[in-house]
Amino acid sequence: MAAKILLIALLALASSHALASDPSPLQDFCVADMDSKVRVNGFVCKDPTVVKAEDFFSTGLDKAGDTGKKLGSNVTAVNVNKIVGLNTLGISMVRIDYAPKGLNAPHTHPRATEILTVIEGQLFVGFVTSNSDNGNRLFTKMLKKGDVFVFPEGLIHFQFNPGHTNTVAIGALSSQNPGTITIANAVFGSKPPISDEVLAKAFQIAEMAAKILLISLLAMASSLAMASDPSPLQDFCVADKASKVRVNGFVCKDPTVVKAEDFFSTGLDKAGDTGKKLGSNVTAVNVNKILGLNTLGISMILTVIEGQLLVGFVTSNTDNGNRLFTKMLKKGDVFVFPEGLIHFQFNPGHTKTVAIGALSSQNPGTITIANAVFGSKPPISDDVLAKAFQVDKKTVDWLQAQFWADNNN
Repeated sequence: MAAKILLIALLALASSHALASDPSPLQDFCVADMDSKVRVNGFVCKDPTVVKAEDFFSTGLDKAGDTGKKLGSNVTAVNVNKIVGLNTLGISMVRIDYAPKGLNAPHTHPRATEILTVIEGQLFVGFVTSNSDNGNRLFTKMLKKGDVFVFPEGLIHFQFNPGHTNTVAIGALSSQNPGTITIANAVFGSKPPISDEVLAKAFQIAEMAAKILLISLLAMASSLAMASDPSPLQDFCVADKASKVRVNGFVCKDPTVVKAEDFFSTGLDKAGDTGKKLGSNVTAVNVNKILGLNTLGISMILTVIEGQLLVGFVTSNTDNGNRLFTKMLKKGDVFVFPEGLIHFQFNPGHTKTVAIGALSSQNPGTITIANAVFGSKPPISDDVLAKAFQVDKKTVDWLQAQFWADNNN
């Protein structure tokens, strides 16, 4: 009788919740169709009637990766490129092998939080907070077998094996394709390189020293290969307005033909026509004006109000990674910086410049690379930084001794 009463009560309740939000994914699974020529945010779904168990399977994580490179570490990724069933599921994993004194250099995952478990050996790990509050704080911990540590999404972090035996760790990441931005590679190994005038000012060293540092770092720019999800599922998904395929948003343009102009618009210095009845005019800058806005939900849009700016951003390590997209902006021009990617603005002129930025968060956070890497509190070990940037400890100690300016108010 009690069970019947409970059933009746629940049936009555069942009609009162007729509204629910669509989670993501929007079906049981969306196995990636890697053969499809259609480019979307993530991958097109394979016909579910031909999906098989192998689409959710991968093997080989019992095999150690090659740690014979300069950094003495190797990342074996298990993401949507390895397991096509991960598409839209918002998770992936990695195996990381570390030789004695091996380092997984300071890096970020622009689209994922990482939870790391030590399987064998020991690891010295840490992450650096953003510039806000008492920012650029370094949180470190020595881990042993069985220990677990979390690296928050988007923050610079590292792992270092200080011991004399090999270490193995498994990481889970909250994205099918979390992306990896290795700081040294992105800042000093971008293609084409970031202007040494920009880097000299950012790292507070002379231009000649910046060139020397750049040359030494370019030698190690290919040392790491690895890669949140929700949206977007890659660095960018520039809208292909010519495509006849209809999706939520727009189909992605082939990333190999994307250019800086896809993130750019001009004309906001021109007044709109206010001669209509209401006496006002709205000039929209949306995905129809800036194709690079597709899937970004804005991120950061910068508008030049006065003067000029050289701007740019660097993509993550994936594909033909660490590509630099730059553009010279003048008054009224608009440029978009995709979420989580390293970017900069530089005034090359002799007059003051003013710009207005819009960001897709009430508190977006800022991580100034030089401050976070060389100015954290307490400082990151010079052993870690010397290995990550392939310079001697004296250079690291000198950089850490500088006063790292912060222009965020």
